[in-house]
Amino acid sequence: MRAPRALPLFASVVAGAVAVAGFAPIGAWPLPAVSLAVLFALLARTSSTRRGFALGYAWGLGFFLAGVSWVYVSLAVYGGMAPWLAALATLLFCAFLALFPAAAGALQARWPGSPALRLVGVMPLAWSATEWVRGWLFTGFPWLVAGYSQVPSSPLAGYAPVIGVYGVSFLLALIAALLAWAVSFPAAWRRRAWALAGIVALAIGGQALRGVTWTTPDGAPTTVALLQGNIPQDMKWRPEKTLATLATYARMAAASPAQLIVLPETALPLFEYQLPDAYREALIELGRRNGGDILAGLPTGDLDTAYYNSVMSFGSAPSQRYHKVHLVPFGEYIPLKAVWGWVIEVLHIPLSDFSRGAPDQRPLAIGGQRVAANICYEDVFGEEIIRQLPEASVLVNVSNLAWFGDSLAPWQHAQMSQMRALETGRMMLRATNTGVTAIIDARGHLVASLPLFTAGSLRGDIQGYAGSTPYVRWGNAPVLALWSLLGLGLALAAFRRRRALS
Repeated sequence: MRAPRALPLFASVVAGAVAVAGFAPIGAWPLPAVSLAVLFALLARTSSTRRGFALGYAWGLGFFLAGVSWVYVSLAVYGGMAPWLAALATLLFCAFLALFPAAAGALQARWPGSPALRLVGVMPLAWSATEWVRGWLFTGFPWLVAGYSQVPSSPLAGYAPVIGVYGVSFLLALIAALLAWAVSFPAAWRRRAWALAGIVALAIGGQALRGVTWTTPDGAPTTVALLQGNIPQDMKWRPEKTLATLATYARMAAASPAQLIVLPETALPLFEYQLPDAYREALIELGRRNGGDILAGLPTGDLDTAYYNSVMSFGSAPSQRYHKVHLVPFGEYIPLKAVWGWVIEVLHIPLSDFSRGAPDQRPLAIGGQRVAANICYEDVFGEEIIRQLPEASVLVNVSNLAWFGDSLAPWQHAQMSQMRALETGRMMLRATNTGVTAIIDARGHLVASLPLFTAGSLRGDIQGYAGSTPYVRWGNAPVLALWSLLGLGLALAAFRRRRALS
């Protein structure tokens, strides 16, 4: 009896790992739906809460161990953590993340009703809702939310400007449930026809929405240059390398005659007040000569009071700046320092106690555009990006992903930037230290990019946009309202079923 019971768990682990290929850089976008259909079909065969939890947990372990294994690189290679401890920390992190699909599996199994109702009605709702909770609980980790896999090529990408990534995740889970429904139960051809019709209708609707123009060009195009310095992470903060780093970016900027030149996150490894006056003046003069601005990442403030992960402009007066709002726990700040302060000593991460910027910061009027700046991890939070819209005409993300080496992380992060462009109807510019430095159009397509781990300048013309997509206007509110109505309807159906049986 043990082997047959273990087989579904093994199949669930494999299905979870395979789903990662649906995301960047492979981008086989049908795979997540197929993977979830396998999981949902397995869940449909059990009404045991414990078994549902186990199947969901197995899928989650396979998925996150395959998809976010780059956490080990960050901790062991660049964080200075002992390899065994980094491996343990990565395993525990993935084990925690697996609790979310496990919760969805347990909820589906516990819900009263027929297996078909639990599969098609409860499972898509439970799945997408637990992804949403993962996106904000403990400051949030919305990495590899299923909807990201559909950008930019899937028909479901058409729904992104309307209902955002969590809405796309819900529709993807609904398609997976319909697939599972068609194969999981002895069914007449009519049931399978209805399932297929539902899938086709969702695909046609998404494809039709892909043709809708939600925003319009605003103003003249702007020439841009996105600088990728390729400064090794283990050299970045060494004092003896500071002058060489400054010289590298000064040389690259001087060779880039663009209205808007963007340097990566903390590209200048000095506090603002430590910048040599001559260097600052040279950047200002270069920005003015090009008729625009240089936007550079650097820490501002000071260690004795408060300091920020910031970008600031050099060129047109006065200088403008943006301070990062959404900080990464244990990377940029230590939560509950009295308990976790020792982590700073273990990880050896420089500047690991940043202060948060104000959440109501406005776009920067630089380089002929109104720039909604965001730093590294911030662009994985859609509702935080739209705070600066519709005022902003273009999105700019600066990042330093050297922490994650040659892993899946840079490509996965770029795909999330593509989703932000699609949700907002704005172009997204990405300037990174080691890649993926890219220009993304307002429909989420990569227009141009630089190879990973090379130094270079990505040049192009970009167009600002005006107007609002439905997602810019309402954020996740429509999806949350839909989920609430569905949950209420399912609860009412369950109540009536129990009453009829009593």
